[in-house]
Amino acid sequence: MNKTLILVVEDDAPVSHLITTTLKTHDYKYIVAADGEGAIMQASSHNPDIVLLDLGLPDIDGVEVIKKIRTWSNMPIIVISARSEDTDKIEALDSGADDYLTKPFSVEELLARLRVIQRRLAVMNADTAGSVFINGALKIDFAAGCAYLGEKELHLTPSEYKLLCLMAKNVGKVLTHTYITQKIWGTSRENDVASLRVFMATLRKKIECEPESPQYIQTHIGIGYRMLKV
Repeated sequence: MNKTLILVVEDDAPVSHLITTTLKTHDYKYIVAADGEGAIMQASSHNPDIVLLDLGLPDIDGVEVIKKIRTWSNMPIIVISARSEDTDKIEALDSGADDYLTKPFSVEELLARLRVIQRRLAVMNADTAGSVFINGALKIDFAAGCAYLGEKELHLTPSEYKLLCLMAKNVGKVLTHTYITQKIWGTSRENDVASLRVFMATLRKKIECEPESPQYIQTHIGIGYRMLKV
C-alpha cells in the first residue's frame, strides 16, 4: 500500500469520484473535502503529504485556502482547476501552490504530476538531510527546511524555498530557464517560465537588500539565473 496520503478538495462530485477512484486504483491513501473550510480542517488534522485543490469552492476561493495552509505548512499543493488564464495560474502559484493542472485533465497526467512531487520530496529529503548552506548573510538549513538572512528567518513559499535551494546547490553556475523549471515543476512550458519570473521576483524581494541590484542571484537575460558567491 502506498504510504502517501492525499487530500482531495473538490466540490464537483463526478470529478471528486474520478480522482479518488484513480488514487484508490493506484494504491494511494486519500481523504476528501468538499469546501474550503473542510479542506483547512482536514489539512491541519491529518497533515497529508499532498493536496489536490480545486479553486472554485462553494464557500471560500481556493487561493485563500492555499494562503491559509501556507501560514503553517509547506505541504505540496497541486491545483486542479477549470480556470485556464495565465493570471489565475500565476496567482495560485504565487500564493504557494506547487503545480497547476487545468480541467479537463487526463488521469495519466495527474498521476505523473504526483510522481514528480513524490520524487522531488524523496530527493530533497535524501540530499539535504543534515547539511547547512552559508553564503554571506544567507543561510539555508536543509534539514530543518528553513532559510535565514542574518538572524532573521525568511518566510518563503514552498516554490520560493525550492528555487532558493536549487540555486544554492549550484552556486556559481548559470542555470537555464529550462533546467530550473524542470527541476522545480517537472515540466518546461512557456507558462512555467512566466511563473519562474514571478517567483524569482518575489524571492529577490525577500533576500536582496536592493532587488534591482541583486547581490545573490544574477539574471542572464534570455538564458536563466546564477547564484553568486558572496
